[in-house]
Amino acid sequence: MPQTDFTSPLVGRDRELTRLLGALERARAGEARAVVVAGDAGVGKTRLLDEVAGHAAGQGMRVLTGHCVDLGDVGLPYLPFTEILGRIAEDERLAPHLAGHAAVERLRGGGEARGGDPARDADARLRLFEGMAALLARLAEDAPLLLVLEDLHWADQSSRDLLRFLLTRGALGAPGPRLAVLASYRSDDLHRRHPLRPLLAELVRLPAVERLELRPMPDAEMTRLLRALRGEPLPDGTVRTIVERAEGNAFYAQELLAATGTQAQGVPSALADVLLIRVEQLPETAQQVLRTAAVAGRRVEHDLLREAVGLSEDTLEAALREAVGRQLLVPDDGETYAFRHALTREAVYADLLPGERARLHGTFARLLAGRGGTGESAAERAHHWRESHHLPEALAASLQAADHARGVGAPAEELRHLEAALDLWSAVDPAARPAGEGGDRITLTLRASAAAVHAGEVHRAVALTRAALAGIGQDADSELAARVRYTLAGNLLTADNLTAAFAYSSEALALIPEEPPTRTWVWAAATHVMAAREVGASQAALHVARRALSAAEQLGVADAQADLLISLVGLEGGARRTAEGRERLVRARELARRAGNAPVEMRALFHLAVGCFEAGAFAESVPWAAEGLERARDAGLLSSPYPLEMRYLQQLVLYTLGRWDECLRAAAEARAVPAAGGYTAGPALYVALARGDAGAAGRARALLRGPFDWMATLVAGIVLTDAAAWRGDAEAAVEQARATVAALTDDAGTLPDAAVRLLALALSAVADTAAGLRSAGDAAGARRWADVAGELVEQARRAAGHSEAGPPQGPEGQAWLARAEAEWTRAVSGPDAAAWEKAVAAFGFGEVYEQARCRLRWAQALLAEDRRAEAAVQAGEVRGTAVRLGAAPLLERVEALIRRGRLSGAPGAEGPSAPSPLTAREQEVLRLLALGRSNRQIGEALFITGKTASVHVSNILAKLGAASRTEAVAIAHRDGLLASEPSTS
Repeated sequence: MPQTDFTSPLVGRDRELTRLLGALERARAGEARAVVVAGDAGVGKTRLLDEVAGHAAGQGMRVLTGHCVDLGDVGLPYLPFTEILGRIAEDERLAPHLAGHAAVERLRGGGEARGGDPARDADARLRLFEGMAALLARLAEDAPLLLVLEDLHWADQSSRDLLRFLLTRGALGAPGPRLAVLASYRSDDLHRRHPLRPLLAELVRLPAVERLELRPMPDAEMTRLLRALRGEPLPDGTVRTIVERAEGNAFYAQELLAATGTQAQGVPSALADVLLIRVEQLPETAQQVLRTAAVAGRRVEHDLLREAVGLSEDTLEAALREAVGRQLLVPDDGETYAFRHALTREAVYADLLPGERARLHGTFARLLAGRGGTGESAAERAHHWRESHHLPEALAASLQAADHARGVGAPAEELRHLEAALDLWSAVDPAARPAGEGGDRITLTLRASAAAVHAGEVHRAVALTRAALAGIGQDADSELAARVRYTLAGNLLTADNLTAAFAYSSEALALIPEEPPTRTWVWAAATHVMAAREVGASQAALHVARRALSAAEQLGVADAQADLLISLVGLEGGARRTAEGRERLVRARELARRAGNAPVEMRALFHLAVGCFEAGAFAESVPWAAEGLERARDAGLLSSPYPLEMRYLQQLVLYTLGRWDECLRAAAEARAVPAAGGYTAGPALYVALARGDAGAAGRARALLRGPFDWMATLVAGIVLTDAAAWRGDAEAAVEQARATVAALTDDAGTLPDAAVRLLALALSAVADTAAGLRSAGDAAGARRWADVAGELVEQARRAAGHSEAGPPQGPEGQAWLARAEAEWTRAVSGPDAAAWEKAVAAFGFGEVYEQARCRLRWAQALLAEDRRAEAAVQAGEVRGTAVRLGAAPLLERVEALIRRGRLSGAPGAEGPSAPSPLTAREQEVLRLLALGRSNRQIGEALFITGKTASVHVSNILAKLGAASRTEAVAIAHRDGLLASEPSTS
């Protein structure tokens, strides 16, 4: 196994690192300790031990490392200890200690050999063991000593005997040695008869020895590792694929990452070589069983494997015992066996000959077919028939698997099976194709496009419907031709290709007569209404919608009625944020529910939730969004467009209300949905930026990769504009805001509602720059930026003055306009307390963080007008909000204002009036806690370990009676325990 890359970051091992550093602390205090670290090959044992060794060296400990090497049956005696002695001899400070230990010198080969071979002579061995123990004890007297022994699974018998002596009777048995021993071994290499097993069983019973198992890394930590290793943003799909295949193994992940973007397919060759080494050590019969099991998949039933491999029960069990003993297979529930790691199965499978592979797939397909064709096993049968080149059977099984996936609410799996069927279609003779729904390629393609939409694969849905359109002949049925076109129009709307959507919906409506009304015309009209409204043809949309609603009522098409009612809410002036509009949406929801049309029902629920949000009724918005997500979960449609938007909305409401930790938890839950992770993580990015996360901007830029996505563009634009404003880069902020507004402006030139927020954020940076130039005496520069501010505020006024329904925006849009106006005034003539007071009041509908940011500007304006007492009150309010939210950048700015303005009336601005219950060191830690620093950052700032910082934090929480770090800081501010730093001139 290649060594772990020591330059890679240590991710996801905080608990294990803390435990090992604790052993070092005890050893430094005179309590000798040993920890045996177990873990599979590549899981990160060496990387963790290297990190611990670095900590130890930084704390003044001597570190000596010895490695065991796989030399087969001709292992060199005492190899790791010989390496350690060589290190001692090379160090001029340590070499003199060897002089008094002749037996040890003979082991190193540096002294004249006397008597018999130490490995065979019992007396010589005892002298050697005692000499090694005395040498280590002597070294530990001068400075605490860390002994690291790697890869004990390859240790020779002599090394194992010496280690047993040291840990039972030698170094750890002596009184008070400042010694720690860390030893690692591969748990997946320890078969039942491995000679290390008895030693481990003996050692872990010793009081001074503990065992630490390094388990596979969780998916979230593996994702962090991959992004850190690459150093540049990675596509979410690539990260998910590597995480799934690596299964928590850091080495496997690094190898898969290195092969990303290369011609390598399957398992990279270097990794395959590593994985196959252990397979090739098995007897031939056991290898045959593994090869057969690899064709079956990750898991295989005992009976099925026996029938496929064609061995007697006794022979099969003996072979399985070998594979299980080598930990290549593991017994699973229900008399099944699974490969210990999926990549091992991939490597074995890739090593099969083509003919061997096809033969075995055919065997499994016939065996499964003989057991009865259930929908659940259809996918497995389809796979085996396809790989064995029996295409008609593969097509039939793929369609059966798709039906089963749809029945259990699994659209992604349904899409996969339908696409497999479409790939097989032309290769199967028409007479052998299934009848019914599967007998029409166009209908099958439309079904696949619907599954793609439900699975969140919108651009794939567009490609499929375009393929269906291309496959329609001149003599095609007009209703089918219309259905293809309005389906394509609906998919293009979801993909934000509005002009093309309108063109295709117009074609669909023209292909079939309005009279007599038909279901196809009604749905074509419903799609055309949405498309026409999006391109600004609202009057034409309204005319068609009313006629279509009448036809839907006449035909009794309840879900089409619901869809048209939702569209009419916006077209007839009863905007979704009004009580009347929401009443009509509730009726639409009931119609869709009775019709069993979950997508239309979710559309109604989304508009109900977002209508409440736009009206500032956040308490009403939350249950509608929750109901929509629950309905989507029941229908298996969590990855479809409206549930994804409701996830974003749910998090946005929590962000707006200042419930940031809940927002982050909701974002973490959203990441479990395959199609989520893009714009749905937007509010979590807003939180990250507000809390000073330097990586937020990079994650926002990653949203802009790939095909255009309206919501992803909006989220990225907000984060990147605000990030530029925070760092004072007015040019970047303006450029980003303008580019985002341009990208989101529709074909009719209508500005998006969100433009006012983007422009207000850019105006903040512009005002800062103009104010700075004015203070520096650069009047021309200040005027130039004031002109830019004028352009931006005019655009913001236009955006806030007209929403998609026509009337002015709701409370949120008006609040952002008030902030834009106040920033414009600040850019042109300086801070205006009245303008900022208005902005603070405008955000009073519940936008906690933005209200605090405006309140900070208000405090600055009050201070400029020498209204110090009022400024102190506002600054104190900002400080309290920033502490509660963990908004470190905002906290730093308000505390700077308090110091600079000497706002003694602000809570916490003066020093503590009573003796503090905290020690001086705890006061230092508390100050850094208030700035949102992590334990690691606190340790770096105070030159202590992260573990020691964690102990101080725990003491602070206990003394203040706080349940969390944020609550501790809030209590400290309330009680005056956080003294402001002295102001500087």
